[in-house]
Amino acid sequence: MYYITTSEAAEKWGISGRSINYHLAAGHIPNAVKKGKLWLIPADAQRPADNRRHEGTIQKSLSSDLHNILVSTTIPMPHDNPDAILDTVSGERLRLQYESELAYLRGDFKRTMCCFDRTEGDEAARLRASLMAVAAAISLGDYRAYTEIDSYLKRCIEANQGSDMSAIGELALASVAVSITAPNMVPDWLKEGDFSAIPILAKPHTLYLRSKYFLCVGRYEAMLAVAQTALTLSAPEQGITFTGIYLRVICAIACHHLEREDAAVRWLLEAMRICLPHGFITPFAEAAALLGGLVERCLEREFPDYYDAVIGQWKRTFKNWVAFHNEFTKDHITFILSLRECHIAILVAHRVPYAKIAKQYNISVGRLKNIMLEIYEKLCISGRNELAKYIM
Repeated sequence: MYYITTSEAAEKWGISGRSINYHLAAGHIPNAVKKGKLWLIPADAQRPADNRRHEGTIQKSLSSDLHNILVSTTIPMPHDNPDAILDTVSGERLRLQYESELAYLRGDFKRTMCCFDRTEGDEAARLRASLMAVAAAISLGDYRAYTEIDSYLKRCIEANQGSDMSAIGELALASVAVSITAPNMVPDWLKEGDFSAIPILAKPHTLYLRSKYFLCVGRYEAMLAVAQTALTLSAPEQGITFTGIYLRVICAIACHHLEREDAAVRWLLEAMRICLPHGFITPFAEAAALLGGLVERCLEREFPDYYDAVIGQWKRTFKNWVAFHNEFTKDHITFILSLRECHIAILVAHRVPYAKIAKQYNISVGRLKNIMLEIYEKLCISGRNELAKYIM
């Protein structure tokens, strides 16, 4: 196929370069390809119709539809039977959102992806479902599905600038950045706490993401303050919410890093008591590597029947999140170290005292120091400060 440049296409069709860029971003020119920063357009492509005025009306309609979906899918699930929410909401498009959420919490990531696939053709529902689907794709290690969702979100953001559609797309991408511990990918608005473009119904989840950003950069006091504020603003909860669960886990992680172990245990057990009677294991599988054995101890203490399910999921999915972290940060520390060494390295980089780490792993401080020397040698670094550059 023979291609022409955007300048040549603009001259051929008698329109401005800005118009060409609009049509490219909106996907109006079939078979156009992007090479680096350069767009190439098939020489036989027809001039696209300019429907921007009509699309402005459509954009407003989509934002209104998205708002209605957010209103209908932020209803708390009943404490005694979360699945009963499926009988409460009307219409398949709303049930799919809750089915996706329930499946994710239970570690059924394939079902979450199926729910996302079933929203095809319903833009507002698909965008809402992408918040769960993008995390499910990573948990499954499905890079193809992830890149498809990522591309969809970026197209949505580009085509709906300044709207709620764009804001929710940005939110989904930001959730990936903080979840794979890639602070270089975190958008400036989240770093700075500028939530002015975020729909009010999505702001509790945005506060959760900001607390996770503080985790990425090691600001644990700020992390705890944001998470506690978000919980206070959402209280009293009338039921179970996805964000409410994860905010409690975030509080546990922050307290653990601040060496407030009693508070960490209280927060973690509170979340477990909400979740585990309903089979919601994912929040604890995701947090296991960040809590230095606390998840395991709390499970053994109060929920021994769920120990294998939670730790089994952690073993299956942690490596996938690590692979995505490595891909986007170009940091391959976790391919060099064993999972045990990586876990210890994370604790050391966060300046957890050696005596505390040694106690968690039931080894002597001397043995721990030898393990750290082996880690430093593998990474060709000299100490804890250099290690922090890899981990944090």
